[in-house]
Amino acid sequence: MASGIFAILDDIAALMDDVAVASKIATQKTAGILGDDLAVNAEKATGFLSSREIPVLWSITKGSLINKLIILPVALALNTFFPVAIKFILILGGFYLAYEGVEKIIEYLFHRNKKGHEVIEETIQDQGEAERVKIKSAITTDFILSVEIVIIALGTVLDQSLQIQIATVSVVALLATIGVYGIVALIVRMDDTGFKLIKRYGDTGFMGGIGNVLVKALPIIIKVLGFVGTIALVLVSGGIFAHNIDYFHHILPEVPSVLKESAIGLVAGLIVVGVITLYKKVFVKVKEEKA
Repeated sequence: MASGIFAILDDIAALMDDVAVASKIATQKTAGILGDDLAVNAEKATGFLSSREIPVLWSITKGSLINKLIILPVALALNTFFPVAIKFILILGGFYLAYEGVEKIIEYLFHRNKKGHEVIEETIQDQGEAERVKIKSAITTDFILSVEIVIIALGTVLDQSLQIQIATVSVVALLATIGVYGIVALIVRMDDTGFKLIKRYGDTGFMGGIGNVLVKALPIIIKVLGFVGTIALVLVSGGIFAHNIDYFHHILPEVPSVLKESAIGLVAGLIVVGVITLYKKVFVKVKEEKA
């Protein structure tokens, strides 16, 4: 009886050891996309009132966990029974990410300055509705990035048993959510931490100096993350196309992959923006004619 228990424990220990090794490799493979995920979600989780930052971030985190609970079994099932579908899902997700990135670039380049009364009108708009829209957008983007993370992690353990595949991908998915949104939470609370240090230790001295640095650094970090997050959307989408479409994978081999993938993502985003803009104009025109 005792020997049987020890044998089971030995099997569990061996399995956990295999999972740990596989998870380390999978995490290394997904490091790039995790960095992009951090930049994108940090930008999406900011811009709220201080009192709403953590509740909003918690809502996005819960959405991210639900995303992964949906993606994990679907990815494992598709990989077993219909692996070609994964490629098409990734490509569709790539178009969405490209659209989001290019739309932000266009908005930044061609955004007109708003007049005073427009700013006031926006200020008095329903903040709850604006918050829900941003949370929904963040969770949708997280879904696409989570698909990429899960697929990459799964690709590193295809030669392993089903148990190791499930455990490894689950560990990577959980670490991705906790790690990314944990760091985002630290970032968005930098200024509050700084204000508390200044309030407690004054505006001078070592601790007060740290407080001032934290307060002044946050707007800079947010702007940098906004820029990096936008570029990451375009780059990740281009990478999805390059890795899943043979034509793009082999085109211009002498060009650095970062430049090639950025260009592919940019062109894809411009196409989607153009199609959606045309659709909106036609839809509005038809609607006006019917009215």
